[in-house]
Formats: sequence, C-alpha cells, structure tokens
Amino acid sequence: MLANVFGPDGLIVVLVIVVVLFGSTQLPKLARSLGAAQSEFKKGLAEGSQDKPKTADPTSDTPAPGTE
Repeated sequence: MLANVFGPDGLIVVLVIVVVLFGSTQLPKLARSLGAAQSEFKKGLAEGSQDKPKTADPTSDTPAPGTE
C-alpha cells in the first residue's frame, strides 16, 4: 500500500493535496523557507565540524593539552 503512494499516480495525488492545503500563493514562500532552512543547516554543520577539538594521537606518549 505504501509503495503505491510513491508511484507516479501517488505523487500527483500528494501534489494536489499540498496545493489545496497551502494554496498556490503560499507555495513559493514555503519553498523559499525550506531553502533557507537547508542552507542554515548546512552552514551549521560546516561550523560544527570546524569547532571540533583536536584529539591526541593515541600512539603519542605526550598527553593531550589540558588532560592532566
């Protein structure tokens, strides 16, 4: 049953329901908001990966800074 929703006919039905619920004037605003949210999410991921602290090399004999 669920596989039928993702077929061509199911996608058309879902698209019609979305247009009826949100209206054709609200769809561009919705798409713009989703795009802005996606770009903010990607920016947050990039900033988060830059902020990771450096870990000590496990083969090194010297401890990582601040782990005394």
